[in-house]
Amino acid sequence: MEKNLFSGLEDLGFENIDKIDIYKKEEDDKTASKTSSSQNQVSEEEKQKSLLYDKEVTCPVCENIFKARAVKTSAYRIQKKESDFFIKYDVINPYFYDVWQCNVCGYSAMKSDFEKLRNFEVEAIQKKITPKWRGRRYPEVYDLDIAIERYKLSLLSYVVMETKASKKAMNCLKIAWMYRLKEDEGNEQTFLKQALEGFNDAYFNESFPIYGMDNHTVMYLVGELNRRIGNDEEAMKWFSQVITTHGVAPKLKELARDQKDLISETANNDTEDFTVEEDNKKKGFLSRLFK
Repeated sequence: MEKNLFSGLEDLGFENIDKIDIYKKEEDDKTASKTSSSQNQVSEEEKQKSLLYDKEVTCPVCENIFKARAVKTSAYRIQKKESDFFIKYDVINPYFYDVWQCNVCGYSAMKSDFEKLRNFEVEAIQKKITPKWRGRRYPEVYDLDIAIERYKLSLLSYVVMETKASKKAMNCLKIAWMYRLKEDEGNEQTFLKQALEGFNDAYFNESFPIYGMDNHTVMYLVGELNRRIGNDEEAMKWFSQVITTHGVAPKLKELARDQKDLISETANNDTEDFTVEEDNKKKGFLSRLFK
């Protein structure tokens, strides 16, 4: 017979408590915690579903009519804006739903470009994408990995169609942003470099506006992308051009000044660290010399 763990408390009014499992509550708490976590996950997914709707779209390549997932405008909740125009959202991320995809022919593109195709672009998709396309079904709610996959499929369509550099550049920039959310710095840098190459080309060879950006804004963005991949000297040139060009919006000039200051501060800190390191080396040498 098992010993009553609470023997001796009978005189205090605690009788018939010999069958209490002292760890039962803890197990119950764990079960409740798991259940609560599961319920929270479900409720979060349900919440995101409520912020989405299906938009009917006609594919310009094969004329298939399909439904594209889209975020309700009222659902946009901005947390912060970063210096390369990346916007971090709360609750639901509209970037995840920026690419539309026809599951019949495989054509994918960012929604602002999806319906704007010329005949030779349609032919390119039919020849180089459709024969290889196997189809892909996605869940109702997209996550970061799905977003990256869809942006890459969009980029593939742009490359096959030989679209303007600006389209490929914007696509690459958004992939870089997704990898930033994923905290994958290596891939972020890779796509930032690709975005820079495209925007640099677009600045000199395309008409403005480009995705709502005038030439001054793209000028700033080229500078910022150079800064983010470590091309500080080149970045300073572009920022200086923004600051000294007549007609640039004051807010954009201020942003360029801030980024120039950031480069200068980083350079000064690096110089100070280098000086300290050199001083320590000298001290070490002198110590050994006179030891």
